[in-house]
This record gives sequence, C-alpha cells and structure tokens, in this order.
Amino acid sequence: MHYRVGVLFGGRSSEHEVSLASARNVMEALRLAGHEVVPIGITPEGRWLQQPDAWVRLSARVQGELPATTGESTAVLLPVMTAEQSLSAVDVIFPVLHGPYGEDGTVQGLLEMANIPYVGSGVLASAVAMDKVIARQLFAQYGLPQVHYVTVLRRRWQAERETVANEIEAALRYPLFVKPANMGSSVGVSKARNREQLSMALDVAAHFDRRLLVEEAVPHAREIEVSVLGNEAPVASIAGEIIPANEFYDYNAKYENEGSRLLIPAPIDDAMMAAVRDTAVRAFRALDCAGLARVDFLVDGQSGATYLNEINTMPGFTRISMYPKLWEATGIPYPELVDRLLMLAMEMHADRQANSTART
Repeated sequence: MHYRVGVLFGGRSSEHEVSLASARNVMEALRLAGHEVVPIGITPEGRWLQQPDAWVRLSARVQGELPATTGESTAVLLPVMTAEQSLSAVDVIFPVLHGPYGEDGTVQGLLEMANIPYVGSGVLASAVAMDKVIARQLFAQYGLPQVHYVTVLRRRWQAERETVANEIEAALRYPLFVKPANMGSSVGVSKARNREQLSMALDVAAHFDRRLLVEEAVPHAREIEVSVLGNEAPVASIAGEIIPANEFYDYNAKYENEGSRLLIPAPIDDAMMAAVRDTAVRAFRALDCAGLARVDFLVDGQSGATYLNEINTMPGFTRISMYPKLWEATGIPYPELVDRLLMLAMEMHADRQANSTART
C-alpha cells in the first residue's frame, strides 16, 4: 500500500532545528519506500506553509546551504496555507515535531479533530510522556524503577529560593539534575553539585516551564536506550548505549557534537538486555503509547542498578539518532520502519473509527 504522506516539520518549540533534520531523513525514507511526500512546514510562530519544492529547500537548510533567517525557518519562504488546506490533501500525517506544540498532544488533538490518520501516540500518551512529572507518577503506579526526585513550581522557587533549596537538599543528595517538566532533547537540563549550581540550574529550567523536576544523579551513569514499535502488541528493539561527547547527553552532544558514540548493541549482559527490553514495553503500555517511542534508561555503572529515565513518543530521526539505528540493528531497515509506522497509524485510526460518537 502506498500513501500520500504529509510530513509536518519545524514547529513552535526550541527543537525546531532538530525537527528539520529529522524530517529530511523521514522524507527520504518515505520516498525510498515508494510513498508520495507532501512537506508541510510550521514556522516558529505557528504558520503552516507548503510548496512543491519544500523538500529541496529543507535539504539545503539542513545542510547549511541557505542562510538562516532571524526567528523563522526556511519554511517562511513557502506560501502560506491553512492547516485545513494542508491536511485535506493527504492520506496520513507523519508529525516529525519534537517538544512542545508537536510532541505533547497539541497537534495530535488537531489531527483527531480533523479525523486524519497520523503516526505516533494519541493525545493522552503524547501529553503525559512529554510531562516528566506526570509520567513519573504513572511509572510509579506500575512499579517501574526510578531515581528519587522532587518537583518545584517556578513561582514558588522565585518567591522562596532559600526555603525551596533547603527542602531539595533535605530530600535529595548531590549531584542533582534539574529539568523543565515539559521539554525534550535535554533543553534546559543542568547538573548541580552544590547549592550555587542548584540555584543556577533552577533558574535555567524556569525559562522553559512553570514546573521543574529535580532528581538525583545515578552514580557512574551509563545511558541505555531501547526503541519500541507497535500499538497494542508493542515490541522492543535491542538496546543501545550512548557514550556522550559531553559530561551528560545534552542538546549539544545529541545534535551538534559528533564526538558522541552509539554502541549498538549495548555492551550489557543478556539478563540486563532482556530486562530493559521488557521494561521498555511495560513503560510504553503504562502510558498507552502507540506507533513508536524511544525509552531511555540510566544504569549505575558499578552496581548495575537500572532506572527508567523517560519515554519519547516522537524520538529524533536525524542521521545520528538512536531510534532508527536500533531498529536497523534489530533487523528493520529505515524504509521498512517508516512503512510499518504508516501501517500502525492506519490501524490505530481504524480502531478510533470504531468508536461511536452518536448517542444510542
């Protein structure tokens, strides 16, 4: 089955540029799989744009051949279209959008309102997975292992800095990681080893969200990731390990510094490999995810204790991204992977269509 696939890229989040890089690879794979691609750009201001040569312009931008424009993506060169016009011209949407206003249930809600099939998790799972605090609360209900953490409201931090810092230090042990609750690609994440660094880290995270997550760092941490594929019968790939170029796998290490290394498969024993694959599927089901997700773990390099870190419902698809690389190593090449994602999207859409919206 071949589809006319609308690929959403760009978006209003701080991960706009990451989305452009991911979209280029996704569109190339869709074309290799024999599908017709309809690029649909979304500017940082939320304007929907489309044009037949969007693919060429997007490729040039990602490769650095076009000058960046202040506050806008290359997509502003394309003529303005309404969301309704863009969506009505396709069979299925592949929303290659990372972070808020794309991966958090907002676009998913729009697509469901328009009754358009789309790749990935629905509104609820997308929103919950993006919210690190709510996701942790659900993971706890399922007995999934996590590090100790506390949450802080931005306004309270700004009004009661000394009291909040004291409470954090009473509950957790340094070193700590501080994160905005709703953000991806490690944007706004900092490591703190003392009170001064904690204060700076909270200030940084507060730029991105009203709720802040503070959690204990895992000693000698190893970063293990597993890709999950499926709807109600999800399967997990083999695990991979990231050796970050920086102290931890921050935005620079993920997308800019090519010194980071991906070890596939991860150099772990069979028992740990089976455990993380099983936990990845359990986490996927706990949030009622669909289509795809990448599940991230932190492993104590000495004790071997394993902790579920987070789940990403629209992981990166750049040339150095772990999600497609793990599936390729597990036996599913990139073009076949996007084919399966489209089939899963159509399957989930058909399932939703079985729900009655009329009163009987």
